[in-house]
Amino acid sequence: MLNGLSVDVEDAFHASAFEREMPSSGWLECEQRAAGNVDRLLELFARHGVRGTFFTLGWIAEHQPHVVRRIHAAGHEIACHGYGHRLIYKQSPAAFREDVTRARTLLEDLTGAAIAGYRAPSYSITPRSLWALDVLAEAGFTYDSSIFPVQHDRYGFPGAPRFPYHVKCPGGATLIELPPSSLRMGRTNVPVAGGGYFRLYPFAVTRLAIAHLNTTERQPAFVYVHPWEIDPEQPRLTPHAMKWWRHSVNLDRTLSRLDRLLGQFRFGTLQEVIDKQHHLSTVALAA
Repeated sequence: MLNGLSVDVEDAFHASAFEREMPSSGWLECEQRAAGNVDRLLELFARHGVRGTFFTLGWIAEHQPHVVRRIHAAGHEIACHGYGHRLIYKQSPAAFREDVTRARTLLEDLTGAAIAGYRAPSYSITPRSLWALDVLAEAGFTYDSSIFPVQHDRYGFPGAPRFPYHVKCPGGATLIELPPSSLRMGRTNVPVAGGGYFRLYPFAVTRLAIAHLNTTERQPAFVYVHPWEIDPEQPRLTPHAMKWWRHSVNLDRTLSRLDRLLGQFRFGTLQEVIDKQHHLSTVALAA
């Protein structure tokens, strides 16, 4: 079973959790560590002979274009993460359209290739921002990986499907939706295999979850990571203890865990996973 491997290319100060402490007006004054962390991920992926999808911020593309060029030159898929890492449900449709178009243009100019995929900052396509799907379809994207079928304080769409499907946009167009992985436990979807969940859960839990998805449910898993999640030396960005704990827990273990995971399962880009999907259902989500 081919699983999807993705990286959300951003720096720690872009994280939605720090939007009050680190407003975008001060980002250029921050220590920029994404390039070095991306290089470490590229080296790891090359060692395992795997390709991934790099959902890249337009801000990174504008201010660190060499990062995008390195990823593209290494043969990975470049996809869009928006420009300024703003939560979609805090934007107007017009502002979102401007944000995503700006980012997509920057990425396409740097790579010379069409950008097919999009992932929202902090998975912020939720019941109150389904209108964003129409914007993505109009902008020319063919797939999305933003609708997380879980309950969370910042994101989530608990009633959405857990596995790849065609999502019908409110305006009638369709996109392929690739939900981040979850397991069904009772009446609840439990998130697994990416980001903070990959850092927080013991490695054995992640391994068993992916094995269950692949073997029992016969579905691909979608693993994601941020470059800052392999960087335990990053400066502290907030005085709030719980907020910092959520951000920094087990940063020193992420790279070694990812190394082990890549050695135990098959991974590829999200587009490669899409190419293996057949007879996807079409779902119209309700707000």
